[in-house]
Amino acid sequence: MSLKGKVAIVTGASRGLGVGMALELAHKGASVMLLYTSDSSTPKVTALLAQIASLPHSPPATSCQADLSLPSAPSTVLAALAAWPAASGKLDILVNNAGTELNAPLGSITPSDFASVYDLNVRAPLLLTQALLPHLNPRARIINISSVGARAGFAGLGLYCSSKAALEGLTRCWARELGGNGTTVNCVAPGPVQSDMLENIPREIVEMQMAQTPVGRRVGTVEEVARIVGWLAGEEAAWVSGQVVSASGGWAMY
Repeated sequence: MSLKGKVAIVTGASRGLGVGMALELAHKGASVMLLYTSDSSTPKVTALLAQIASLPHSPPATSCQADLSLPSAPSTVLAALAAWPAASGKLDILVNNAGTELNAPLGSITPSDFASVYDLNVRAPLLLTQALLPHLNPRARIINISSVGARAGFAGLGLYCSSKAALEGLTRCWARELGGNGTTVNCVAPGPVQSDMLENIPREIVEMQMAQTPVGRRVGTVEEVARIVGWLAGEEAAWVSGQVVSASGGWAMY
């Protein structure tokens, strides 16, 4: 249990990659706070908390409901962190995973479309990370979840792809700003992953990527991406910072 004694926050932890990453960190011994947005996700989060509690080492876990697309959300998270005995107001691992996508060609994008994507995919991780800075322990790990679309570009996904490119830019800047005490900041850029979000990606894009994926000509699994996040969160990756790790079976090679 290489992360025993570490405290982690995973945003977007009610489904897909967020669930897998929270479980991976818990398996490695971390105490995990699950961040989620909607009331409809509460049963899923409750089930995930029970699943974590059933692990042999019973790592502490808790949840916090906050709409990260709102500028006020970080204060809710800070209050939850301060009230959680397992954390004592301190944090070692932050996984900025929450995000949204919108399939809309250039001619149809509205200002509200732009705001809905950028508020959650760019502003939210910036404001949350900023708010948590005073609470980060030395040698902390910040892991942002991007997408291969940040560099590939797909028709109709301009807002999503550009927002993930912005997140990768923030990752590199934060890595230079925060590394003095051993803190690392990295990105993981998954290709298509077998999860509910896969249904939001145009099928022709998914089929094209599968056909061009060197490893197995398939989509990835949540567990495969989660293991990369678990590695970046540990001491084994202490000398890795400012990087974007493509988790795409070789479809995107950086």
